[in-house]
Amino acid sequence: MDIEARLAALGLTLPPPVVIAPHIRLPFAFVRVSGNRAYISGHAPLDLDGRVARPLGKVGSDLTIEQGYEAARLTALSILGSLRRTLGDLDRVTSWLRIFGMVNAAPGFTDLPTVINGCSDLILELYGPERGAHARSAVGLAELPFNIPVEIEAEVAIA
Repeated sequence: MDIEARLAALGLTLPPPVVIAPHIRLPFAFVRVSGNRAYISGHAPLDLDGRVARPLGKVGSDLTIEQGYEAARLTALSILGSLRRTLGDLDRVTSWLRIFGMVNAAPGFTDLPTVINGCSDLILELYGPERGAHARSAVGLAELPFNIPVEIEAEVAIA
């Protein structure tokens, strides 16, 4: 399976590493490999220049469900970009194990799973139902860093 070819066939491009403002300190690895696992820190949706994608804000007031879904899809691409930079090859991922999706939710907004489906749907489209199947949580939070609409972390098995 050639994940890079699937991305190209879908017309998708992985973003570069996140552009971090000089006053921001992020003292952690975006991907940490241990044995046959890769642990992926929380990622934000990125544009193709590595900057945090717009719109920002709360899903359910500032963003529609569709915009939240797209933000989760962009976040999946951000995760894939970090995995490629760390592993060298996205085909090293043998199984998606877990996705933890956090939504910057407006009070009363409860359609959190639909938003995080933006990430899950892309992973399943790229990796298929066997390698792409994963456990998942989708939770709503009062705030997320830098007012991003979604933040997603994951865990994968690797060869």
